[in-house]
Amino acid sequence: MSVLEKYAQACAELEAHHADPWQKKVAAAVRDVDAISTAALLDLLRAPATTGTARRLAAVMRSLNFVPIKSRRLMPGGRAGNTVIRGWARPVRSMKSSPTICNAGGASTHREGIFR
Repeated sequence: MSVLEKYAQACAELEAHHADPWQKKVAAAVRDVDAISTAALLDLLRAPATTGTARRLAAVMRSLNFVPIKSRRLMPGGRAGNTVIRGWARPVRSMKSSPTICNAGGASTHREGIFR
C-alpha cells in the first residue's frame, strides 16, 4: 500500500469518526420522501425541538441536498388553517454551486452601450 493510499484511508476513517450520528437515521428516513417537516424528523430522532437540535438537523439535511421550506401542506388540515410549518424538500431543479448571480454587472454594460 502506497503512502497516498494510506493517507486517503486515514482521511476516510477520520471523516467517518467525525460524521454526525444522525446522518444514517435521517438518510434512511428520507430515502423515498420528497418533503418532510422538521418536527417529524425531530420526533423520528427523539430529540427535543430546540434551536440547537434544529441547527444540527439543518446541517444534516443540507448535506443530503435538501432545501428548507415553509409549507402548509406538511401538517394535517394545514391547507384550510393558517398553520405554517417549516420543513425540508428535495429541489426540483438542480442546485447551483453559489447562490450569488455571476453576471451582476450585465445591466451596467448594457446601459453604457445605450449612452455611447
